[in-house]
Amino acid sequence: MKVRAVGVIPARWASSRFPGKPLAEIAGKPMIQWVWERASRSQTLERVLIATDDPRIEDAAKAFGAEVVMTPTDLKSGSDRVAWVVRGLPEYDVVANIQGDEPLLEPWVLDTAVRLITEDERVPVATLARVVEDPAELRNVNTARVVIDKDGFALYFSRAVIPYCRDVPRLEDWPECHPFYDQIGLYVFRRDVLLAFTEMEPTSLERAEKLEQLRLLQNGIRIKVGIVDFRPVCVDTPADLEVVRRLVEGGAGQEAGRSAGGTARKE
Repeated sequence: MKVRAVGVIPARWASSRFPGKPLAEIAGKPMIQWVWERASRSQTLERVLIATDDPRIEDAAKAFGAEVVMTPTDLKSGSDRVAWVVRGLPEYDVVANIQGDEPLLEPWVLDTAVRLITEDERVPVATLARVVEDPAELRNVNTARVVIDKDGFALYFSRAVIPYCRDVPRLEDWPECHPFYDQIGLYVFRRDVLLAFTEMEPTSLERAEKLEQLRLLQNGIRIKVGIVDFRPVCVDTPADLEVVRRLVEGGAGQEAGRSAGGTARKE
């Protein structure tokens, strides 16, 4: 029986660092439209919806043809917003939580994450990561690192540099002793797992690291990690938005974020 997958893009107006971010203009289109258009080119998702609690985002999304679901205003996270939507979509087995602040997301990257679940019934949750090639990136605490077991499942996520290379004195030399992986903020869930996850209380590790994926691990839910040749361009601040605008204006909109070849690495 075919596994059916849906994508949901949570979008809210009240970002503390960048209010109104989903409607920030990039080359004449709001950022949320860039994300929706690219996600809609996925070969694995039957349907892509935008979930928001703000009528300004709803109106903009409907204007460019997206399917929009209005959600309550008191939901705590994007995952909660996605779960609220899929409670009304029992026909779908798999749900992709698509970040609304990655306007240069590549459809093949999304498809790689979805297939980790649809092609392996043992996988309850999937995400992606990339190899850190520049040691300077290891100093960025805004990015989650992940360590992976021999079967490609996450052992732990942290804002710290993990693993710790004890016998290598300089951080700059650490990638020579072990590969380091930065997580890409995309999650794909089995529907029942997502609904259960959002009913769980935040765990001690989640509160310590401020990483909600640790709630899954601490409750014994495994996360499959696909390694891809892709560097996301996330918009967290107005300065990040200017970076994306320059990439698009320079003609890099179709290829920004993709490394040479643009293919998924094999584990």
